[in-house]
Amino acid sequence: MGLFYLAVVTMLKTRNYDGVTRFDLGRSFAGRCFYWTTAYLVDGILVDSGCAHSAIELEDALASEPIQFIVNTHSHEDHIGANGLLGNTREGLEIFAHPSALPVLGEPREKQPLQLYRRILWGWPEASIGQPLEEGAVMETGKHAFEVIYTPGHSLDHICLYEPRQSWLFSGDLFVGGRDRVLRAGCDIWGIIASLKKIASLPLRWLFPGSARVRQNPADELRRKISYLEELGAQILELHQEGRSVDEIVPAVCGGPMQIELFTLGHYARRHLVLSYLSMNEGG
Repeated sequence: MGLFYLAVVTMLKTRNYDGVTRFDLGRSFAGRCFYWTTAYLVDGILVDSGCAHSAIELEDALASEPIQFIVNTHSHEDHIGANGLLGNTREGLEIFAHPSALPVLGEPREKQPLQLYRRILWGWPEASIGQPLEEGAVMETGKHAFEVIYTPGHSLDHICLYEPRQSWLFSGDLFVGGRDRVLRAGCDIWGIIASLKKIASLPLRWLFPGSARVRQNPADELRRKISYLEELGAQILELHQEGRSVDEIVPAVCGGPMQIELFTLGHYARRHLVLSYLSMNEGG
């Protein structure tokens, strides 16, 4: 009888963009990485810290880099995974996040239970002590000043960082591109649209997302994303007003079943997307 082994390897890739260093972090299974999460280092600020599985690799990659702050765009485990390790090994390192994210940073296992796929892909973060970062706050470094923009929707504790002199935006998981046909449980699609409109009003030269590719001059792509989501919502609301059930609307608008629904055991689902559109109207 043969024995089969599934090689699991933590991967880290780096790339530089106009003074910003990007770290792509993930686990490969039999040579394939199914999902990358991303951290950025710019002038002493680390924006997000990846997942727990890649914490040691990120710490090694940052060994010679001075870091003054970590800013988490939100408290999901694939963005706070190295907080605890870096916070415990770097004297004076301060960690910041939206006030509603701080309980999760402090007690990630108790405050944010993880489904099996999340434990496999990203792992349990270590606890870290964070400080509150409200909308309108400015994080200053030697060369830059980053404005905090509150952008709920993907999560209630989501923020973006904007550097107006450079026209940089660190968008976390608010914008990663694509034409959504599923939604994560607990997300607010109308909140996402409102937050996208908020950042689309800014002059942007570079957009640095929490996964997926970096965008240069992203204004047109942001507008297309907003239009797509609004048109999708209009279709769903129209079918609902015609008396169609959720079970009828899901395949009519979102198409057939998707692999991500099976892999996440329904945590990401077309049904969540439809129900989020129906939970309130745009002005509600």
